[in-house]
Amino acid sequence: MALKSLAFAALGFLGLACGSVAHAGNQIYEPLAASVQAGLHASIADDRPIRDGFFENRIAAARWKTEMSRRLDRRIPQYEARLRLLERVHYEATRAGLDPQLVLALIQVESNFRKYAVSNAGARGLMQVMPFWASLVGDGNVRKLFDTDANLRYGCVILRYYLDRENGNLFRALGRYNGSLGKPEYPNLVMGALKSHWTYRDTQADLKVTRKDGE
Repeated sequence: MALKSLAFAALGFLGLACGSVAHAGNQIYEPLAASVQAGLHASIADDRPIRDGFFENRIAAARWKTEMSRRLDRRIPQYEARLRLLERVHYEATRAGLDPQLVLALIQVESNFRKYAVSNAGARGLMQVMPFWASLVGDGNVRKLFDTDANLRYGCVILRYYLDRENGNLFRALGRYNGSLGKPEYPNLVMGALKSHWTYRDTQADLKVTRKDGE
């Protein structure tokens, strides 16, 4: 197991050294109002511990993670790595008021779940975050963008900011996230990935509701 872990780590750093290119655009730098910048900085810096509390209960959490893990197994072969990523995606997405399945679809399109992916524009990591965000709303440490937890935090906070800026218009928010506002290709790719691969409905929960209604 130790040798396998070292091998995967070596492959990851090799991808970074070679400039592993992601098929993604880039967020465009725009000056932020001081209040907005402070709010985003606070969201990035929040260090509340990860937990299953955003799920209805532990059983619902287990069902979601089991199903999403099955869908992710070809991209991330290691079971424990998949579960940890899914837990973090669900936490960061829900914390930001986003659909976790939408975030998974965005990651698929942005980096195809490659932790060390780098776009031609310099966007980094799973959610392809541009380095300027580290200085604008973070602590200035650009290397953190290759850290899974930090990258998901930045990505979800940024997407939430764009969604609020566009008054809930997901199509336009996705366009801003990709740096292609007004063009349909990127939003359509993300929504297509969501529909074809990541849409999830807890059928066990539905069954319980049906039984309760039928009593």
